[in-house]
Amino acid sequence: MNKKSYLISLLLASILGGFVAVKLNQYLQPKQTIRSIQDRQNIQLANFLKDSTIKVPKGLNFVIAANAVKSAVVHIKTTYAGKGKYSSSSSDPLEDMFRQFHGEDNYRRRQRRPRQSSGSGVIITDNGYVATNYHVIENAGQIDVVLNDKRSYKAKLVGKDPTTDLALLKIQEKNLPFVKYGNSDKTHIGEWVLAVGNPFDLTSTVTAGIVSAKGRNINILSGQYAIESFIQTDAAVNPGNSGGALVNLKGELVGINTAIATRTGSYSGYSFAIPVNIVKKVLDDLMKYGQTQRALLGVSIQNVDANFASNKDLSVVSGVYIATLTKSGAARSAGLKIGDVIIKIDDQQVRNMADLQSLIATRRPGDQVKVTYARGERVLSTMATLRNRQGNFKIMRTPRKIATEKILGAVFEGISLSEKTKLKIDHGVKVIDAGKGKLKESGIRKGFIITYFGEESVNSPKDIERLIKKRKRVIAIEGMYPNGEKAYYAIGW
Repeated sequence: MNKKSYLISLLLASILGGFVAVKLNQYLQPKQTIRSIQDRQNIQLANFLKDSTIKVPKGLNFVIAANAVKSAVVHIKTTYAGKGKYSSSSSDPLEDMFRQFHGEDNYRRRQRRPRQSSGSGVIITDNGYVATNYHVIENAGQIDVVLNDKRSYKAKLVGKDPTTDLALLKIQEKNLPFVKYGNSDKTHIGEWVLAVGNPFDLTSTVTAGIVSAKGRNINILSGQYAIESFIQTDAAVNPGNSGGALVNLKGELVGINTAIATRTGSYSGYSFAIPVNIVKKVLDDLMKYGQTQRALLGVSIQNVDANFASNKDLSVVSGVYIATLTKSGAARSAGLKIGDVIIKIDDQQVRNMADLQSLIATRRPGDQVKVTYARGERVLSTMATLRNRQGNFKIMRTPRKIATEKILGAVFEGISLSEKTKLKIDHGVKVIDAGKGKLKESGIRKGFIITYFGEESVNSPKDIERLIKKRKRVIAIEGMYPNGEKAYYAIGW
């Protein structure tokens, strides 16, 4: 063997050895189970940052956090159906003015036009999950998400929770920038924070302020189970900021901007954000179960202050007074009584109703909490197992409204997030009944997940219906079965 042949052989052996080493490493690498949005964030952040961390430079500096976050805060545009029906009996002087200005026929056409609104949202995973306020997308017929780089996507509403004013959206995209969760319990009064959003349609606006207070209840949410425990800041927030990010100087999400205290409709000094610890729990619930898992202590409560304590002859001047107990509630089962004052949950201070609601809101039915309470002159503690609204420990699931279509003699449906995660895919349509048509004839069996129909990826049964209309003589179908087995089929016409 001459020297040249020897060098070529050595090079090929090196390449082959490297390939084998990479594959062996992938095979031996333990599989990572993603149980929550935060799990995915932690895994993907390592990929994006290559194990580096964001370091805040010495001195006051907003640049690092602003640059880390603004690309992951999106503009949400919603479209609502127009009134459609014109009523000539309106007594609104503004409508009368529009009639006179535009003429009767033009005014009727204007009334039928779709209405549009806008707000903000925060990308929380690299594969397209977006957090926003429920009131931003409430009753919307169409939801569009516009990224900082002007790319636009139609969004799917994954779930909503009016009791916390939160909603979870999904867009079909990969490798997106996202905002990492922080810890709102460790956010301190006086700490600098940034609000990032789209006020008055001014995209990617960053404002700064400090945390002015925590655990604020401003009575803007309605309903028996509404939770208000806002972070109050003096960062400027205006209409359009709703659903945007409140972050610390590390660029970590500590809240979702939701409301302002104003008499004019514009910023007047204070804004309010939902703490991220509530956001984390609610959005994981919406992703996994389709609805929020509300854990209840089974009490009706009142705030305790000096006057209340004096009237009730209490030994403490802050906390939450138990006014009533539900018959099958967690508090009664744990030995709590009417007149007890809850002062801690799991060793975290409870100063008022907002504190208690916030701490319980991060739990699920079946979770145990340590309740510290004052009874007369004594301070006692007990363990309570939280229950759901029905008084039991079950996790409630909402059946996902997945579109099904009978096409090609078969029935299809979309695939769940858990299936996508398990099979490591981000799109596909499942065959839930192969029927007796061309799909069955091709050999496709029940449970097969179609990922490509022809040369195009599919995300819903509507995609298959659309692609059939422009079919060729033969269509190749690619996909896999639930056990991970890949398969290819062809349908002739």
